[in-house]
Amino acid sequence: MAFIISLFVCYVIGSIPTSYIVAKYLKGIDIRQHGSGNVGATNTARVVGKGWGLLVLVFDILKGLVCVTLAARFFFRFGVPVSMDVYPLMLGAMAIIGHIWSVFLGFNGGKGIATSSGVFIGVAPGVFLAALCIWIAVFVWRRYVSLASIISAVSIPIMLSAEGYRAPFVAIASLLSIITVLKHYPNIKRLVRGEEHRFELRKNAD
Repeated sequence: MAFIISLFVCYVIGSIPTSYIVAKYLKGIDIRQHGSGNVGATNTARVVGKGWGLLVLVFDILKGLVCVTLAARFFFRFGVPVSMDVYPLMLGAMAIIGHIWSVFLGFNGGKGIATSSGVFIGVAPGVFLAALCIWIAVFVWRRYVSLASIISAVSIPIMLSAEGYRAPFVAIASLLSIITVLKHYPNIKRLVRGEEHRFELRKNAD
């Protein structure tokens, strides 16, 4: 029972639509109807402001991190049928699923990159840092958040396997990577057509 409850709790935590809440209460708008329509930090930065986008990013990261650390330790004490090396990632996966298919937004949501970051900060910090370096390198090179996110997400299960993580752990990470790529399918089509928006760190002077 504790195992099922923990999965549900982490799904609900992941479902908290930070970007939607920020846009709704600051500007009275539905973030899904503005910018790219995505419920995430990047679109919040474009529509509401970079500072608020950063706040959304931090909170969405914390959703994943809290699930794989505090929630995992708390519920594990009540007995769960999964080893502690895989259990936190399972809870993290539920948080990511909650972010992507939020119960509060009619089972729609963001693309899960920030929440995934929080998850892997907690369960595989070394691999996360390597993936972050890949993200930064791709972003600086091309200025596409989507492309950087896709490549870094795909790199994670590869690096986990190379580092010798257990097969169930790598399998869950691989599934999350596949979900990430599929959620970015519209971005991939725009990238192929040369229509994807670049993220500018500052506005060009008039």
